[in-house]
Amino acid sequence: MASAARSASRAFLRSTPATSAFRPAARSARYALSSQGFRTAARRGYASEAGSSKSSNGLLWAGVAAAGAAGAFFFFQSGDSSVTSKAFVPTQEDYQKVYDAIAKKLVDETDYDDGSYGPVLVRLAWHASGTYDKETGTGGSNGATMRFAPESDHGANAGLKHARDFLEPIKQQFPWITYSDLWTLAGSAAIQECGGPAIPWRPGRQDRDVAACTPDGRLPDASKDQRHVRDIFYRMGFNDQEIVALIGAHALGRAHTDRSGFDGPWDFSPTVFTNDFFKLLLDEKWQQRKWNGPVQFTDKTTKTLMMLPTDLAMIKDKEFRKHVERYAKDNDVFFKEFTDVYVKLLELGVPFTSKAEDRYVFKTFEA
Repeated sequence: MASAARSASRAFLRSTPATSAFRPAARSARYALSSQGFRTAARRGYASEAGSSKSSNGLLWAGVAAAGAAGAFFFFQSGDSSVTSKAFVPTQEDYQKVYDAIAKKLVDETDYDDGSYGPVLVRLAWHASGTYDKETGTGGSNGATMRFAPESDHGANAGLKHARDFLEPIKQQFPWITYSDLWTLAGSAAIQECGGPAIPWRPGRQDRDVAACTPDGRLPDASKDQRHVRDIFYRMGFNDQEIVALIGAHALGRAHTDRSGFDGPWDFSPTVFTNDFFKLLLDEKWQQRKWNGPVQFTDKTTKTLMMLPTDLAMIKDKEFRKHVERYAKDNDVFFKEFTDVYVKLLELGVPFTSKAEDRYVFKTFEA
């Protein structure tokens, strides 16, 4: 029954135009898509233990190497008298299978936060990519260096072990895909499966070792103002419009006191990707929350939502605000411009051998 309800609600979400005035009942009739009705599901994933060793007649997976746009996965087959090598070059169909496996896991596993691992997968892809420095060419999604301390222990990455563990069984199922490609593909899949736009994606990232870990401090500090926001995003090569579009990812998920110190969701449907974050920023009255935690703001109407200092910077700054207003007014414009900048984020610093027009657009998963 639950599976059928999820499938029906997902189908409705995809068939309803983004600008449709119809929205199901939720805590706020002005904004909310019901998180019950449009929940894209997920639950905690556990890293698999290493499997038992194969016999001399089995397959010994040996490594990953680049071959064109997709890369080649090399393995050795040990026979009684000889060893042969083969190269597997994954196609779009193979990556679609990875996408489907991620999406199915999101549907099947619902024991995380508001019922979906989707938001934390977006955050993993974002934080893995957002370390890029255009001046030095270091950081970015190419490397998946968050697998290692100290990067995994950076304060901004607190809680992302949940996302990495969720994806580990997928990595075991498809050992030919790099962690770097897997994390970014998962971030793209999560946006789509949470009702957002299709995110064009291409493979070609290679994993790196601990020596490539980036220094702490490259990701945004939510307690800061617009000057800090610009410093962080300009370092990656983004402009003001792109900054506002990317921050729209706060449509998904919530903050946790045991991670960032902040607490609560940004909107009433934290597992559904919409422009409600921008509507709420403009339409609600935000007052500083009285509590023992860091400075954050709560909505005057329900006192159940929160905004960060960096979120309010989006409407205090006149250059940022004009884009907030555009996105609040037109969900289609937001989806289009978010797609463009999210693709850019996931590709920062990646030495692709493929062309931009070779990106894949994946079909959404049908349970």
